[in-house]
Amino acid sequence: MIEGAIGFLRCPQFDHGGGLTRTGGSLRCPAGHCFDIARAGYVSLLPAGAARNSGDTAAMVRARDAFLTAGHFAGLADAIAQAASASIDAAASPAEPGCVVDCGAGTGYYLAAALDRLPSRIGLALDISKNALRLAARAHPRAVAVGCDAWRPLPVADEAADLALNIFAPRAPAELRRLLRPAGALVLVTPQEDHLRELVGPLGLVTVDDRKEARLAGKLGPYFELAATRDYRAALTLDHRAARDLVAMGPTSWHADPEDLAVAISQLPDPVTVTVAVRIATHRPTLMA
Repeated sequence: MIEGAIGFLRCPQFDHGGGLTRTGGSLRCPAGHCFDIARAGYVSLLPAGAARNSGDTAAMVRARDAFLTAGHFAGLADAIAQAASASIDAAASPAEPGCVVDCGAGTGYYLAAALDRLPSRIGLALDISKNALRLAARAHPRAVAVGCDAWRPLPVADEAADLALNIFAPRAPAELRRLLRPAGALVLVTPQEDHLRELVGPLGLVTVDDRKEARLAGKLGPYFELAATRDYRAALTLDHRAARDLVAMGPTSWHADPEDLAVAISQLPDPVTVTVAVRIATHRPTLMA
């Protein structure tokens, strides 16, 4: 499937902005930059000399894969896929469909759900973690996993995408605007204040700043306008193993002591009811960015 996605990609050495072609097990640009396709099926398009932020660890990715594969967020994935499909259906359908870009795709779980509803689209799963990319490369027959840094210019061609997804992940609004077609859409998923509230206090989870929505709107404002929102809420029933995976796959795992966390989880009800509260917002590119 990498061949089908090459036209949507560009060399990360942006001094020339060249496209890519495949030569054997590598992608090359006209300027001679070469990027090997890993045996696991993904391709890293980090520019030469870029600092290597490793992203999510192997343990975080294992926890995320276990939690998502168990189906705990299946309802959320379906809601995101509905928003993705609706955003494309509402726009003029181009003769040549653009791709679907998931920036911060992780294991590709949500991208796969969206692609199931968008049978003519190829998906680009962008992430910096090699551990995540190995799974994202197998997430869907029409998904291509690409290693890159969300805080740097993305290796995606101008106006290549009909849809961009950004789900619990870092984002650079100017870059997302650049890679979207004028009639495209950004589907942005962010946690609400009471997301996972039953675990926040007992387990010391990272909390949601009550000013986050205002700051986000300010950053998106020059590049996007809000088109639609949906608040998704659900109550999950989790045993201690699932609760541990939920914590281990998120940002709290970067600073939590594993032994202290295990003790805190053992003191939770078993099973424990956990609130899922997120906002799914569809944004359209502004005419002038």
